[in-house]
Amino acid sequence: MSAWIKACEIDDIANEDVIRFDHEGKTFAIYRSPDDSFYATDGMCSYEKVHLAEGLVMDNIIECPKHNGRFDYRTGEARGAPVCVNLRTYRTKVEDGNVYLGLE
Repeated sequence: MSAWIKACEIDDIANEDVIRFDHEGKTFAIYRSPDDSFYATDGMCSYEKVHLAEGLVMDNIIECPKHNGRFDYRTGEARGAPVCVNLRTYRTKVEDGNVYLGLE
């Protein structure tokens, strides 16, 4: 059973962008893809614990602002050095103009 937490409104995130969402002491990154889908990952880079929401989003990749490591935010897969540890991903859903994050 999972808890759905409201993370933001859909208009809070532009296409191909990311925002930070903090909940109960944990940081998440919420993404809006080029095809208007929403995704969520851990909000801190797995390499040096930098906030990913300050990074660059291109297509389905988030690039860490500190060392340019890249992740596929749809799967959490580490896609470019120096990162080698994947990000955890979380389910999302959209209802009534809001984006919800599924926490288990």
